[in-house]
Amino acid sequence: MWCYRLVAPFTFERTDVAEPSPESLCDGQVLLKFEAAGICGSDLPGFRGAQGKLPGDTGSRAAEMNGFPIHEIAGEVLASRHPGHLPGARVVGWASGFDGLMARVVADGNGLAPYDSQLSPQSAVGLQPLACVLYAVEQLPGLAGRHVAVLGQGSIGLLFSYVAKALGAAKITGVDPVDRAQIGPRFGVDDVVRATSDRWVRHLDPRDKPDVVIEAVGHQVATLNHALEAAAFGGTVFYFGVPDDDSYPISMRTMLRKNLTLKSGVTLDRRRMLHSADEFARAHPDLLPAYITHTFGIDDVQAAFELACLPTPGRVKIAITA
Repeated sequence: MWCYRLVAPFTFERTDVAEPSPESLCDGQVLLKFEAAGICGSDLPGFRGAQGKLPGDTGSRAAEMNGFPIHEIAGEVLASRHPGHLPGARVVGWASGFDGLMARVVADGNGLAPYDSQLSPQSAVGLQPLACVLYAVEQLPGLAGRHVAVLGQGSIGLLFSYVAKALGAAKITGVDPVDRAQIGPRFGVDDVVRATSDRWVRHLDPRDKPDVVIEAVGHQVATLNHALEAAAFGGTVFYFGVPDDDSYPISMRTMLRKNLTLKSGVTLDRRRMLHSADEFARAHPDLLPAYITHTFGIDDVQAAFELACLPTPGRVKIAITA
């Protein structure tokens, strides 16, 4: 079966590997036929050649892991040892081995759920990041009537903006050096700020400090302190995403003097959150069509990842289809 692997920074190689058999599944696992995948910002360090912390990421020039680094996947169940999934069902969720770039994928069934049959697979992959955002928002104080700032208006930041607005936030400020003036309002952003977060916070009116700040930039350490500095007294800061560094220096003086709450965490209850994402998308039918802006065929994986690395104003989510 076809499979992609990173063999050097920014370089995919297509190979053929043995197809997993239904008999090889462990309890709780599902064998999927690949139908679509989504590119996440957390996939890009691996594409660039950065050394990750996954078991098996031992290549000399890049990860050299089969199917890596895709984890957002939609597919058809071919075989299952999970009681919640039957052969023939179409599901979306996590490729739990971060190995979704292959024709057949073995995944943990607890990270998969069925989705609205009216959705195409490339649209359905948007439910996985939406599930992550909805889980993060559950950890925040109620957003109704609050001012929410989202640092980073990429595919995750725009989802945070949309969900916060849908939950009644009074004002959404979206901060990004990429020009989101055209697309930001479609995701509920009231104040589209084209600037880096350090410049934005330096010029922020003390009377306009947000109650909640979501750091959705990731992949460096500076913006977390910008979020702390921007938050109003008694506010909450949420750090979203997979950190590239083990330690992030933060200003404890700022935390103390402003009585701030700092939160983070991975997405738990994945099947429940995927069901919630499906329900949210049904209630907001304009979301996924605006979210999936670019679709590539499986033969164009290289081009899809290259586009994902470019700061393009009109690009939000990139899907890859079989």
